[in-house]
Amino acid sequence: MSIPPQDLSYLETLKSQLRESLHLDLDDYGLDELSRGEFSNTFLGIQLHTAFQPIYDSEAGDLFGHEAFLRPSLGGVQEVSPHFAFYYAEQSGKLVKFDRVSRTLHVLNFRQLHAENGLLFLNVHTKLLASVNAHGKVFERILHSNSVPTNRVVIEIQESAVDQEKPLVEAVENYRDRGYKIAIDGFGSKHSNLDRLWTLSPDFVKLDIQLIQEAERNPRVRKIIPKLLGIISDLGAQPVIQGIETQTQFDIAIESGASLLQGYFLGKPVTAKELQPVSVFKPTIRVAA
Repeated sequence: MSIPPQDLSYLETLKSQLRESLHLDLDDYGLDELSRGEFSNTFLGIQLHTAFQPIYDSEAGDLFGHEAFLRPSLGGVQEVSPHFAFYYAEQSGKLVKFDRVSRTLHVLNFRQLHAENGLLFLNVHTKLLASVNAHGKVFERILHSNSVPTNRVVIEIQESAVDQEKPLVEAVENYRDRGYKIAIDGFGSKHSNLDRLWTLSPDFVKLDIQLIQEAERNPRVRKIIPKLLGIISDLGAQPVIQGIETQTQFDIAIESGASLLQGYFLGKPVTAKELQPVSVFKPTIRVAA
């Protein structure tokens, strides 16, 4: 698809700004605006796209934010997993640059959304937590150069994937000092560490994706979810139930007292272009007979 002259001018200006402020030459990575409102790029031969999954506030009946996901492919045809893409970049000695390019792509596409006040949830590779001082500063410049304040960004950390306590605590403190919000992902799994939650004091805690799915089959698990939500609230954090795929799971989440919800039943990850204009979610809540 050909790009209009005015978009080409904007794209060249954007490349120049990022090259000067971030020392990131996006010409090397094939930054391109495929169509209005959607960016992609290529790194190490892997074509990268962004997909956003909505997070809804059921009490407000409105969008709360979006979680960004990387959608890599080979030649734009064969899809590969984000895990493979990051592993390949790591083996090539390009993990930091790959993460930097991916985050830049997420931010550029996030800016295209109409949700002016929504939050952007971003996952952080566990091996990059220790480099938050240098790597985090670069990402902060990416945000500022694109008029996205750090307080609109939620850094998601898979707590159970980090073995050492000190680097985790230092990374969280550094991100928080710069204004980012913090989310701990996967709470409620067998590897969860409750003591760490008290230490980290996150803004959000996302329940393990399997909990709500198991609750649909197991009444005992269904009784546990409200207790987990209570623990999270006692920490001063907002719980997020993710992985909702059916009406029954949605009903269980609502009945458990959750307000922040995420899952395929509410919305699959789609591109920024597909999200324009953003529609307001109208949940169906069944009334018990």
